[in-house]
Amino acid sequence: MDKPGLTTDPAGVTYCTWRNAAPEYPRYHDHEWGVPVADDIQLYEKICLEGFQAGMAWITILRKREQFRAAFEGFDFRRVAQYGEADIERLMNDPGIVRNRAKIVSTINNARKACELVDEIGSLGQWLWAFEPGPEERPSVVDMAYWTANPTSPASVRLSKALKKRGWTYVGPTTMYALMQAMGMVNDHLEGCACRQQIEDLRRHFKRPTA
Repeated sequence: MDKPGLTTDPAGVTYCTWRNAAPEYPRYHDHEWGVPVADDIQLYEKICLEGFQAGMAWITILRKREQFRAAFEGFDFRRVAQYGEADIERLMNDPGIVRNRAKIVSTINNARKACELVDEIGSLGQWLWAFEPGPEERPSVVDMAYWTANPTSPASVRLSKALKKRGWTYVGPTTMYALMQAMGMVNDHLEGCACRQQIEDLRRHFKRPTA
C-alpha cells in the first residue's frame, strides 16, 4: 500500500500523488519542480508567478504560464521595470493572464526592486541562494505529515522579511516557501518519490551563485 501522498503507477514507479492531479503536472513534477535554478530571469519569473498564485490553485497559473511570459516580455525584469499605466491597462485587458491589478502592479514593482538588487549585489540568484537552509533546518524525512504541518519554514520567513524590507510585494512566507520548493532551494519531493533522489543529485552538483 502506498504511503500518504505517494502513488505507484502501472509500471511500478512511485511518485508524489499531486503529479496525477492534472495532465500538465507529470512534466512539471518530473522535470522542473525542485530542479535548482540560478538564472536571474527564471528566478524573477518564479517569484512573480508564485505571487500570482496566491489565493489560487497552481495549476491555474501553470496553464497560463506561456501567456504570462508573452504578456511580460519573457519576464525580463529590466523591461518590466519600465512599465507604466498604459502597460497596466494592457495587462488588465489580456484574457490570457490573471487580471488582478494588485498582482500586476506588484510584478512591475518587483521588477524595479530586482533591478536595484542586481545593481547592488550582482545577481538575484546570488542573493536568493544565500537563504538556502542548512541541513539542521531540514526534516530527516520529507513525508506528507511534514508537508501538512509546514506551509512555511524558518528560512522562508527570513527570505520574506528580507524581500519586504527591500520593498518587494506578494512575497509572504508561504509564497516564498513555494518558491524555495520550485527553484530547488529545498527538495520537497516526498520520501519514496522516484524524483527525490534525482533532485538530490542535481542539488549536490549544482553550482550555487556566489560573488
